[in-house]
Amino acid sequence: MQIGIDSFVSTVTDPATGVAGTPTQRVAQLLEEIEAADRAGVDTFGIGEHHRKDFLDSAPSMLLAAAAARTSRIRLNSAVTVLSASDPVRVFQQFATLDLISGGRAELVVGRGSFTEAFPLFGLPLDAYDELFAEKLDLLLRLREQETVTWSGRHRPALTGQGVYPRPVQDPFPVWVGVGGSPESFARAGALGLPLMVAIIGGEPRRFRPLVDLYREAARRAGHAQEDLKVSVHVPGLVAPTTDEAANRFFAGHQQMFGRIGRERGFPPPTRQSYDAQRGPDGALFLGDPAFVAEKIQRMSDALGGIDRVTLQMTNERLGHADMLESIELLGTSVKPQVAGRVG
Repeated sequence: MQIGIDSFVSTVTDPATGVAGTPTQRVAQLLEEIEAADRAGVDTFGIGEHHRKDFLDSAPSMLLAAAAARTSRIRLNSAVTVLSASDPVRVFQQFATLDLISGGRAELVVGRGSFTEAFPLFGLPLDAYDELFAEKLDLLLRLREQETVTWSGRHRPALTGQGVYPRPVQDPFPVWVGVGGSPESFARAGALGLPLMVAIIGGEPRRFRPLVDLYREAARRAGHAQEDLKVSVHVPGLVAPTTDEAANRFFAGHQQMFGRIGRERGFPPPTRQSYDAQRGPDGALFLGDPAFVAEKIQRMSDALGGIDRVTLQMTNERLGHADMLESIELLGTSVKPQVAGRVG
């Protein structure tokens, strides 16, 4: 099983000083974090895409390209690219270029996005949310398969045999589908035979088992071999020397971020009681010492019928940089070997 990290590159207020870092400082810290993950043996690092003041990841391919030039082995991916609001030609060109810079270590995780700011920003109709994604995914996969493409759709000018360059190192270039809780999204990924990334930010991961089974069944019906399918799970998490340290370090930033999102969407902020409940053996928050996190990863894998990758979403607005680097080191040097030992 691969072990990875995802980041939304949130702005951060240092918990010791109460001073907010500048965007320049935060991006420099991000690149240091990816270098640390590369050294520690972490398998993947993903960067999301948002168009909000509190996140600095509106151009993930740029950040990943900078990271590619400073790393040697870690795989680099989006988490996720909001394909519904993007031009598939430009997305393909950007990530093909990233693949060249990284020497074949790039991956693309595409989704519809959990925030909607990109749609008015780029002049796209929100009521065509799913239709845009389906059409653009079709074009993206065509671009992956063919150097010159003839294609037409409703939401983009037609291609009439133009060549799309550069071509990536990897063939086929890895394209994953990122999903939340929509059965249609799981079924679509399965029917296309594409690897699946499941974002789980609350509740119990085992409740996603019927949806993962739906993905596998849709793939079977479409004639795709089960051994070719891949399932990745994205969960909030942090590793520390003790479980109490991990929980206490992560709470303030978690409450701040989800409190703000809750005000926007009409749900209450997390309390310490609800937060602690989610930290239990079957909850969605993967916070603890290395042994606890490794055991929890294995429990989730068993509950979902086996997974190929888990990525910890470590974005936190009040987590010290030194604590983040310590967590990355523990994830790669302690959690990953323990998970491998359990799987073996």
